[in-house]
Amino acid sequence: MDSIIFDLDGTLWDSSENVAASWNGTLAGFDDFGEQKPLLTAEDLKSGMGLTMTELAKKYFPMLDEKRQLEVLGECMREENKYIAVHGGKLFCREEETLAALSRRYRLFIVSNCQCGYIEAFLAYTGFSRYFEGHMCWGDTHKPKSHTIAALVARYGCKDSVYVGDTQGDCDSAFDAGVKFIHAAYGFGDISTPERVTAYAYSFEELDGIM
Repeated sequence: MDSIIFDLDGTLWDSSENVAASWNGTLAGFDDFGEQKPLLTAEDLKSGMGLTMTELAKKYFPMLDEKRQLEVLGECMREENKYIAVHGGKLFCREEETLAALSRRYRLFIVSNCQCGYIEAFLAYTGFSRYFEGHMCWGDTHKPKSHTIAALVARYGCKDSVYVGDTQGDCDSAFDAGVKFIHAAYGFGDISTPERVTAYAYSFEELDGIM
């Protein structure tokens, strides 16, 4: 194995509380909702982690037509990037030490179903840019995560990669992209296809011993 590709939300941090705060602040400025104006919680955001932007728009704003859903979501995402770069999210125990150790042995990358700017906000807040060689997201490809993983592997010439993620969607995406999968079992989701899992990590620091 020469490279490790990480999911972001639920795998490298938990930003759900601050994302909810950012979105609620942004939604307060819209007049589209009337008395149906959504008030999102951290749990609402966690339930949508891993979905594409189009899927999120439908999930959170079903009362709007598709075009307006995407417009509102786009504004939420733009404000979210600014907010997260300042307020960040919760990192996992011994995360930086583990990333430092892994980066000495492997090439590290990030692939997420997020908008452009969100991974950059994560890196700006944490100062972890020195550990990661590159990243790619849904905002870059507008394709399913499996395609984005495969595109990153091709771009950087990775020969033997493993994807670390916390949801069933991550597991399926890794399988479809032809890379191994490690379940970040400390994250947000469970896996119903154990035959597709190479290993389980029950804490972030455990990743150093698994690799």
